[in-house]
Amino acid sequence: MVYRRRRPTQMLAATESVAVAPTAPVARPAKPRARMMRQYDLVERVRSYNPNTNEDLLNRAYVYAMKAHGSQTRASGDPYFSHPLEVAAILTDLKLDDATIVAALLHDTIEDTEATRAEIDQIFGPEIGALVEGLTKLKRLELVSREAKQAENLRKLLLAIADDVRVLLVKLADRLHNMRTLDFVPTESRRRIAEETLDIYAPLAGRMGMQEMREELEDLSFRTLDPEAYSVVMQRLDALAERNRNLIGEIEDQLSNNLRHRGLGARVYGRRKKPFSIWTKMERKSVGFEQLSDIFGFRVVVNDIEACYRALGIVHTTWPVVPGRFKDYISTPKQNDYRSIHTTVIGPGNQRVELQIRTEAMDQIAERGIAAHVFYKEGVGSPTEFLKRESNAFAWLRHTIGILSESANPEEFLEHTKLELFHDQVFCFTPKGKLIALPRHANVIDFAYAVHTDVGNSAVGCKINGKFAPLSSELQNGDEVEVLTSEAQSAPPSAWETLAVTGKARAAIRRATRTAVRDQYVGLGRRIVERLFERAKIEYADDKLKGALPRLARTSIEDVMAAVGRGEIKASHVARAMYPDYKEERVARYGIKKGALAAKVKEKSPEPSRSPVAIPIGGNNSALPVKFAPNGGAVPGDRIVGIVTPGEGITIYPIQSPALKDFEEEPERWLDVRWDIEDSAPQRFPARIKVENVNEPGALAQIATVIAEHDGNIDNISMQRRSPDFTETTIDLEVYDLKHLSAILAQLRAKAVVAKVERVNG
Repeated sequence: MVYRRRRPTQMLAATESVAVAPTAPVARPAKPRARMMRQYDLVERVRSYNPNTNEDLLNRAYVYAMKAHGSQTRASGDPYFSHPLEVAAILTDLKLDDATIVAALLHDTIEDTEATRAEIDQIFGPEIGALVEGLTKLKRLELVSREAKQAENLRKLLLAIADDVRVLLVKLADRLHNMRTLDFVPTESRRRIAEETLDIYAPLAGRMGMQEMREELEDLSFRTLDPEAYSVVMQRLDALAERNRNLIGEIEDQLSNNLRHRGLGARVYGRRKKPFSIWTKMERKSVGFEQLSDIFGFRVVVNDIEACYRALGIVHTTWPVVPGRFKDYISTPKQNDYRSIHTTVIGPGNQRVELQIRTEAMDQIAERGIAAHVFYKEGVGSPTEFLKRESNAFAWLRHTIGILSESANPEEFLEHTKLELFHDQVFCFTPKGKLIALPRHANVIDFAYAVHTDVGNSAVGCKINGKFAPLSSELQNGDEVEVLTSEAQSAPPSAWETLAVTGKARAAIRRATRTAVRDQYVGLGRRIVERLFERAKIEYADDKLKGALPRLARTSIEDVMAAVGRGEIKASHVARAMYPDYKEERVARYGIKKGALAAKVKEKSPEPSRSPVAIPIGGNNSALPVKFAPNGGAVPGDRIVGIVTPGEGITIYPIQSPALKDFEEEPERWLDVRWDIEDSAPQRFPARIKVENVNEPGALAQIATVIAEHDGNIDNISMQRRSPDFTETTIDLEVYDLKHLSAILAQLRAKAVVAKVERVNG
């Protein structure tokens, strides 16, 4: 609540989650103090719509609340009792029953005064006592964070709402009056209250169909959180209304006259959209104010459903219809019970006119939502039971609250509540029946990470409603999703980040990708360091390296190894940090001619190296950051050498590659590597061939057929005309090994259309 108390200080903690008393002077707007509503004013307001009101009950509640709050004051300096009176007044505008009005008068008594639940039950009855208790926040919460306290209070409130919907109506009216008087609150608290209103209470009012209250809560929050934007939108709206004042009246008159001349009575009125709604649409569509065409809308209110469709026919035969703008929410109501026909036509002055056609009853529900249902009449029974029968919105809310109440901890409950109750969403289920709520357009990847980060990281497939489907499949309400995982996949493909919709999934994918890449560099760095130590015949031990960390300016062994793997630190520097007497062999830098190093490597035995210090290369799925020569690749069977590229890992070249000459002056980048391919899990490797073929129809088809028949995979083809009779075709393909590549080359040479074919070594 927003007020300054003069009662015992222990009551302060109970309301901390909504607002606190100012600890420093706050600039207060100069504003004439309104007269407080008297007893007879309140009774007359209720009697105006409910002649059978219990005046004695209202009078007793008025006097009890006034005495209970006594000399308490609000932050504005007004008597605190003015607040429950204003809340009650808001609820009389919604025409609510006596018990709800009395609960509004008493809603802060248990929390902020010496009143007790037992006392209220005794004086006013258990029904009203339960309503007031449902509106009382938890006291003495032993929780570590404001978010946890907010979540526990919200959980208690929602569970009370599930028992009696009138708790929600009083709470929304309470929040609305607090927002109307928010200028008296310190800036920090003001922003927090406005954010909470925008995140929770305004969407909750919208879910319950209470459009007028939702719009006012949104606009009051918007004015607090972004006063400059609010002011700009209001100025534009006022200027536009002034310019179009005659046009709006003209459209109303034309609509009314056309309907009346066709024998249909209707109430027609124009209405402009609210500032927050306009601002969010501008943000969502990235458009300027002038580009919005539906700032003004018109309501056509008729007597019955048949008249709605008659009015629609008259409108559509009078003015051209804008395609794609027709929606029938009468035949298919929204989840919050909203019913209306929406259409847009090109009206007078070639202006787009947005129309909503509905009955009087639909108009009441559209503006007041569940509060439009009459609670105070005889025979209605329990409001909760009545709404369970009559309102889809409330039935849905009770079901969702039941699921939310099972959340593991307060913060999780708050996060899930904001998502599942108050944003456009889809609800899906795990095979065990656990509810997972996601934003619209979310896919199975988002679902997997919502279940658990480990499930997302190891996901390899899925079933939706028992059928196999791609992980990128968009989910629909009610889908049952089973995520298939594999222990062999410890990190997701980085491309998933572009497919994921939720921030949680994207962040988890980025984190897993960074970890996987770092692990690769750590593994590579460790192999490079251990290889150098073996070649130098000195002992390596993690404990010894740990003592040398300060000399390497790193905080952990993994940091050192990752830096070596990325090429930021040389392995020889690690050796020197551990053994200051170590001297690096720098043969290639002293007198060896260009090309001598590659030639020296070629002079080794023709068999691939099996030296224990050679780093094993397992292909594209290696645990090391490995890639292959960009202009020709390398395949198992080739004698290979690795070149370390800082920040990129190892590039594997065939030993016959002419590109190796470019690294002659950097011998520290050369690595002794060997193939380590499992026969049980064959992989494809990149290679490039150059074919000189006869320029005749079907030549390329014959070449591609040979490659396909021999289980080769073509990645890329480029063609260049060398002469009128011949074309040079360069083909990037994938093969299993050197034997496989040689077989393809032999079959190509056998073709009559092929004049020459050779492998390209980049």
